[in-house]
Amino acid sequence: MIVQACINGARPVDFHPHLPLTAEAMATDSAACIAAGAAELHIHPRGPDGRESLNAIDETMAAVRRACPGTFIGVSTGAWIENDVQRTRRAIDAWRQLPDYASVNLSEPDAPAVMDLLRKKGVGIEVGLATVGDAHRFVGLPDTDKVLRILIEIDIQKLHAAYDVAKEIAAVLDTAGIGKSILLHGADETVWPFVERARKRAWSTRVGLEDGKHLPDGTVAADNAAIVAAAVAIFRGGIIKKQQAAMAT
Repeated sequence: MIVQACINGARPVDFHPHLPLTAEAMATDSAACIAAGAAELHIHPRGPDGRESLNAIDETMAAVRRACPGTFIGVSTGAWIENDVQRTRRAIDAWRQLPDYASVNLSEPDAPAVMDLLRKKGVGIEVGLATVGDAHRFVGLPDTDKVLRILIEIDIQKLHAAYDVAKEIAAVLDTAGIGKSILLHGADETVWPFVERARKRAWSTRVGLEDGKHLPDGTVAADNAAIVAAAVAIFRGGIIKKQQAAMAT
């Protein structure tokens, strides 16, 4: 049960004044997030033109590891980044500064091949499930026991509908006997309700400018570290309440 910091994602340059876009900015931002209580990082490296790039992994990983030694670091393999199956595969195959894990979206046609490539390179796999269909696809794949974690990521903005999809995805996993740890997160309007839902289910969660820029009170956060600190406070508050309840019995 951890808080992961997702520091930039595919957000445009003008999304937030402190959106980290260079390797050094990501390293500095990552260190601040870890100091604020994040247990690990999820990063979308960018090339010299500011666009997401799987070819920028080595430079970014080296910078972030210098700033955050010993921290578990992951990256995205989103198909939109290179926008070409073969370019995506070639870029991953060329990685030398390996992340600890990489997220793979099961909604993408080439997801099984990307997962196989990551396994061969010794990179952990965080499986991204955004729909019930993604969940059914995942449980039908071989080697489901060899993934690092399940990422239930819901971008539906109507809260009750988003809750329903997350619940159905979890039910598919339970029925299939998938016992891997789960990280649940929302986006924009649903970020904080899903942080609370994750806490109640004893699941991990993630927060940061990739998913939204507001704090629980609706104000715009100063930076990623402020968002992380708010999520960590929610998680720690839940743990304290459980401890108090246990002591009272």
